Amino acid sequence: MGSIASPKPHAVLVPYPAQGHVSPLMQLGKLLHSRGFHITFVNTEHNHRRLIRSRGQEFINGLPDFKFEAIPDGLPPTDRDATQHVPSLCDSTRKNCLAPFKELIAKLKASTDVPPITCIISDGVMAFAIDAARHFGIPEFQFWTASAGSFMAYLHYVELRRINDETHHKLTFLVYIYVGSDESFMHDGTLNQPVDFIPGMPNLKLRDMPSFIRVTDVNDIMFDFLGSEAHRSLKADAIIFNTFDEFEQEVLDAIAAMYPKIYTIGPFTLLEKGIPEGKSKAFRSSLWKEDLSCLEWLDKRKPDSVVYVNYGCVTTITDKQLIEFAWGLANSKHPFLWIVRPDIVMGESAVLPEEFYEEIKDRGLLVNWVPQDRVLQHPSVGVFLSHCGWNSTMECVSGGKPLICWPFFAEQQTNCKYACDVWKTGMELSTDLTRDELVGIRK
Repeated sequence: MGSIASPKPHAVLVPYPAQGHVSPLMQLGKLLHSRGFHITFVNTEHNHRRLIRSRGQEFINGLPDFKFEAIPDGLPPTDRDATQHVPSLCDSTRKNCLAPFKELIAKLKASTDVPPITCIISDGVMAFAIDAARHFGIPEFQFWTASAGSFMAYLHYVELRRINDETHHKLTFLVYIYVGSDESFMHDGTLNQPVDFIPGMPNLKLRDMPSFIRVTDVNDIMFDFLGSEAHRSLKADAIIFNTFDEFEQEVLDAIAAMYPKIYTIGPFTLLEKGIPEGKSKAFRSSLWKEDLSCLEWLDKRKPDSVVYVNYGCVTTITDKQLIEFAWGLANSKHPFLWIVRPDIVMGESAVLPEEFYEEIKDRGLLVNWVPQDRVLQHPSVGVFLSHCGWNSTMECVSGGKPLICWPFFAEQQTNCKYACDVWKTGMELSTDLTRDELVGIRK
């Protein structure tokens, strides 16, 4: 008698709806797909529409065994390519996404067109998926898209609050996380005080902790959200970290000592090279249309000559910072590739003076978005000026490029600390950057 083939394993992937989270989940999905999984990739409706504009309807139609679905994020409509307000998005996803996600899982379970669901893999800050998985009796894995160090730091947000409450706000380095505090801590040396109670993360200062502790309200959405989502992740069947052991061995060992069900996978940029040609290998998940002309421009530059500048997918800057950066790059006389998203300036469009474009003629290139993994593998790129987002940090290391760090928020401060002091791959710029400081970045 002939044997009946077993159905493919079926993984449902649920990224947080921001570019820096969608990309690594897509990379994980491609790796699983190349190893025989059926993939259902679940975006929010807002990002689903953005992917259609960026990649085309044919991309969204997927493959017979790599499909895209969408659920609402609970927010009112916004500009079609605008970066959504992060605190509002975090608050909305945890309050509003569970019900539509359960409806989607029920639909998939009832369908005869897809294999039975083997597991759900959700972003570490989309922990509502754990509740849905429990409801249907499906194994659930959390995928932490940032560093293992950031996860450990967020776990200890609760510890910061507990210490602060038990001492009745007498610890001066914690005064900024209770209601009524002012923001003097930002400039009075408070942030230079040591943090010595996080296992596997020695020699930290408060300034190196993820930035959401820098608030004056203990009920701040982001302070509460990241701490609670990290703790909820511990209820999953396992946690997968977007890292590799040699990079974060000490903190990974500390996490494993308290929660042994962890796995590491990365760097994705290098792992993707092992995916066979065809099918999902060509899948990309950029929410902006990638400008491929930058690669031809780089081909014409000398090896290690170009300064690549990208602040990531969420960071916004002031008009003054934009101008200082522009003239700093222009006055440096180095060739540069600068990513200037349409929404990078707070509340307005990015506009630079004509004399700036005249000064950088034949030397600088400004585009809205690029295939960053390919840019950082290019031999003409000599250094990466970055916000220190985790994907950027991993891609930079994979490309063998030094890192110039200008962190803005979240765990970017933590990544900067490790790049500069632990891995010795980076240098930090001052927060109040001037054009004169930027001129000397490659000296």
